[in-house]
Amino acid sequence: MRDSHMLLFRLYFCIQIILLASLAIPMSHAFAQRKDMSIGDQPGLIPNAADEELPPQFQRQIVLYRSTEDPGTIIVHTSERFLYVVQPNGRAIRYGIGVGRDGFQWQGLLRITRKQEWPDWTPPPEMIERQPYLPRFMAGGPGNPMGARALYLGTTVYRIHGTNQPQTIGSAVSSGCFRLANGDVIDLYDRIPAGTKVIVRQKPEL
Repeated sequence: MRDSHMLLFRLYFCIQIILLASLAIPMSHAFAQRKDMSIGDQPGLIPNAADEELPPQFQRQIVLYRSTEDPGTIIVHTSERFLYVVQPNGRAIRYGIGVGRDGFQWQGLLRITRKQEWPDWTPPPEMIERQPYLPRFMAGGPGNPMGARALYLGTTVYRIHGTNQPQTIGSAVSSGCFRLANGDVIDLYDRIPAGTKVIVRQKPEL
């Protein structure tokens, strides 16, 4: 009987150690992702303050980040759903983002060629074909799917921009652009000049 009690005690002790160790492990980037959403754009929708409150893992924050890129460089990790702005001393500012859904993800190196506050939106023909209800043109404003700011990537149709659907941050839902909550894209816009290098990666470097 005494041996049985000792065995149970040791088993209980081991379980407690495992639970404490699991709590000490940072959240995996894979688990940081939200479930991918199949919702379309919602022109005219104006998010409220509660909608703009992101889950903790997607909130803007300073993180440790090893990179050989110059401070100020933007690095997008599509698989992680994060955008990093490299800072000195092995750190970066990390933003939660929404990325392109399957079939609309890409990688490469571009530069910010233009910046715009409260940009207008002209959905390309391919997007209208997929979502016929979209307007052919929409002026900038709080209900515009482009959000509060836009940073244009090279000569492509892709942009880093805000959104009127902050609940999609952390998901793969766009047609290839990278979306941030409006507060975050305003912060990014104010930090980043035209000409900034943007590196888009599908997976983080090991």
